[in-house]
Amino acid sequence: MTSPADPAIQVERVLRALADPSRRAIVERLTNGPLSVSGLAAPLEITLTAVAQHLQVLEECGLVRTEKTGRVRTCSLETKGFSVLEQWIRDRRSPWEKRLDQLGEFLAQEE
Repeated sequence: MTSPADPAIQVERVLRALADPSRRAIVERLTNGPLSVSGLAAPLEITLTAVAQHLQVLEECGLVRTEKTGRVRTCSLETKGFSVLEQWIRDRRSPWEKRLDQLGEFLAQEE
């Protein structure tokens, strides 16, 4: 059995969060800098409640951070979820790069 801190679970949660088009749109909008929840909701044509639900999912997997100042909740990107995903991709890329390097060396010997 895997623990909640298991990177495989984190990767699965990050990928599941990014599978939703509204959540991907939120992440894309936040790449330009922090925005309020209402600022995120306007172009998405979804309710503030729906945006808040999407933000909760994004926060839980470490892709977004929110901070409340007075009555305004400001959202910004968080690097934790991206780092987990980046490491997962890097771990899978490395064996293939080694295999391709070996193939290249083999083909160079044939010439």
